[in-house]
Amino acid sequence: MTPLIIAIIALALVYDFLNGVHDSSNVVATMISSRALSPQVALGMTAIAEFSGPLIFGVAVANTIGHEVVVANTISTQVLLAALLSAILWNLLTWYLGFPSSSSHALIGGFVGAVVVGAGWHALQIRGLEKILIALFTSPIIGFIFGFLILRLIFLLSWNASPRINKYFRRFQVVTALALALSHGANDAQKTMGIITLALVTGGYLKEFAVPLWVILLCGTMIGLGTSLGGWKLIHTLGRKFYKIRPVHGLAAQLTSAVVILTASLVGGPVSTTQVVSSAIMGVGAADRLNKVRWGVAQEIATAWLLTIPATALVAAGIYWVIILFIP
Repeated sequence: MTPLIIAIIALALVYDFLNGVHDSSNVVATMISSRALSPQVALGMTAIAEFSGPLIFGVAVANTIGHEVVVANTISTQVLLAALLSAILWNLLTWYLGFPSSSSHALIGGFVGAVVVGAGWHALQIRGLEKILIALFTSPIIGFIFGFLILRLIFLLSWNASPRINKYFRRFQVVTALALALSHGANDAQKTMGIITLALVTGGYLKEFAVPLWVILLCGTMIGLGTSLGGWKLIHTLGRKFYKIRPVHGLAAQLTSAVVILTASLVGGPVSTTQVVSSAIMGVGAADRLNKVRWGVAQEIATAWLLTIPATALVAAGIYWVIILFIP
């Protein structure tokens, strides 16, 4: 392999690792906040499930990212390098600030910005891009609605229960957390798989787009390692800043998020785990009491969501112009 292809694979794995660190909060925040499990046990269990997700549920999302968004033979490896650098820089910035922005938005924004500048609008497949944008922007709305309805259903089914039911809510959170971690691995790790496989096709190392097993194993390992370290600032934001989360809230939010993300993964729709989990937490809180949610924090996070794609697209375009000065 050429040094440029090796650099792209290495950067893709760095992005995958940071994605795990960044998004570990989405999976474990409610479970830790409601004291269902200790932080160490929650993160360790989640890391194993993250690795297993793409092996169990397939690579439909990787095919969407790498095969349905751009015309492979029209882009260069420099384009992929710029997209990855942009997404990594954004993830590092938001991780440092403790701001739960979307790693998925960062990657898509960087990808689109680099492709448009490096290959032109004709290199984009509009239908595939529409599929991604619809998945990204409708999933948090669905997460909010489902979170609201699921908590109301739980309240209806347990209206006459004693406080001892919280013990069962905590136990069930282990199951829903595993389902959420599997769905996250099946969705987010595949985005990196799609980029690496696209780089191999662009560089002439693969004749057609098909994700190799070694790419699946490598990406699953990196996102699992990142998850095991945990993003503590982000866990604090999701687990405590919206409202005080009790076991029933954690159970409803995790169940909602797992259903939405896993469904999207099976149909090849890349979604933002950060968006889905955050909106599910808000939907659950609103079902309990509207003024329970600290909507000011939600507004700050929504602003970051809206800024991520245009910001990373512009950064990727600038990085591309710098790269071609040194690697024509």
